[in-house]
Amino acid sequence: MLGLLCPAVLADEPLQLSLRFQRSVAVTPQQSSSYARLERAERWNPSETAVIVCDVWDRHHCLNAVRRMEEFLPRMNELLATCRDRGAVIIHSPSDCMPAYTKNPARQRAIRMAPVADERGDLSFWCSAIPAEEQAIYPIDQSDGGEDDDPAEHAEWAAKLAAEGRNPALPWQAQHELINIDSERDYISDRGDEVYRILTARGIRNVILLGVHTNMCVLGRPFGLRQQVRSGLNVVLMRDLTDSMYNPRRWPWVDHFTGHELIISHVERFVCPTITSDQILGGEPHRSAMDGRTRFDVMQLDRIDQSDDSDRRGHWAATAIPASPDSVPKTNDKEPIWIRCTVHTPADWLSEPVQLSTPAAGPLQCWVNGQEARRSAAGLFLMPADVLLPDGVNLLVLKSERPFADSLLSGEPVLRSGSRRLSLAGRWQLRAGNDTSWSGIPLPAQFGLGPDVLFQPGGKN
Repeated sequence: MLGLLCPAVLADEPLQLSLRFQRSVAVTPQQSSSYARLERAERWNPSETAVIVCDVWDRHHCLNAVRRMEEFLPRMNELLATCRDRGAVIIHSPSDCMPAYTKNPARQRAIRMAPVADERGDLSFWCSAIPAEEQAIYPIDQSDGGEDDDPAEHAEWAAKLAAEGRNPALPWQAQHELINIDSERDYISDRGDEVYRILTARGIRNVILLGVHTNMCVLGRPFGLRQQVRSGLNVVLMRDLTDSMYNPRRWPWVDHFTGHELIISHVERFVCPTITSDQILGGEPHRSAMDGRTRFDVMQLDRIDQSDDSDRRGHWAATAIPASPDSVPKTNDKEPIWIRCTVHTPADWLSEPVQLSTPAAGPLQCWVNGQEARRSAAGLFLMPADVLLPDGVNLLVLKSERPFADSLLSGEPVLRSGSRRLSLAGRWQLRAGNDTSWSGIPLPAQFGLGPDVLFQPGGKN
């Protein structure tokens, strides 16, 4: 009899959660601050809580990412069923897959949501940073896309996707079949404005985000963590039912799962708290069978020195612009210096020519989203209008030959559009060498670089 009563009892009970977060603490008067991990208990009313399922696609271009995700999908489906039965709102958000759900009542329910009076105009856009991240150093290099497949396995997987009639680079067409959608109660949407309307209409105060991948879509999508923070909602990441796109062959050269935990640590410091599925389901949090480590929950890697010249040669390291001459790596004074950042260009900026002024003397090259920019007789770089993204994030790369690299770092780069002006003084990434592939990255800038080197009108870097 007691067992029969349990579901009804649970439906009336709050979700009792332990939210994990990090706060800056002073180490000594001579040292900069470090971080302490803290927890706080909260009780969430299920009827005021939504669970957003981010980009749990039926296929992905990275085979290892598929393997890691499919390990936790059964538990994710169980969690969604439990939250649904306790009165929470479930929103399925498989980006780019809305055509598969045109006639689904859960999709139609989302489309019919009426606009909200206080609806922000940027809810439809990717969110690459929030103010709390301005002082952060992003913990991993994901500019290669983060694939960690064995090359032979990856080729076989791409061939299989092609045989299914899919684009191996963008193979997703629907949400994964292991996740059930209740067409009578759930919602389906990949639009930030629609999700905001759902949350507002249902009186949602609390949001649990889960799915993939934390360092890209979970953070940045129009319905992702950053947008929920900007909307003033009490949002958490369910850290054991997510993953990151990180390739151990990239900085900081740690295993995949440590790289993922560094991203979770970034979230806990600068974005929002995290929880685990056992707080709702009981049992133990999910841990991947592919994770062979003995040390877990890594917060940071103290061994990495951002200012070491040899480290700068091995990867794109943070640097300040303007910078002192000793910021230039001294290991080989014949190699060019490269610096890069990302820039958000509002749509109204593109109504006039966008130009970049730099302090550099001597030979200098500039690329925007992988396309080289032409330099005018006045020394300004003309940003190629056909590649600049309206209300989007653009990759900006500069290359200076020696011995003129000092001048590249010595002054303030400025982006201009008519009377508009955006200073690009602040944090960039720097590397020494002569690899022409560094002029671009193999994916959109919003996915490839972290928020620490983003410049945007109205914000600061």
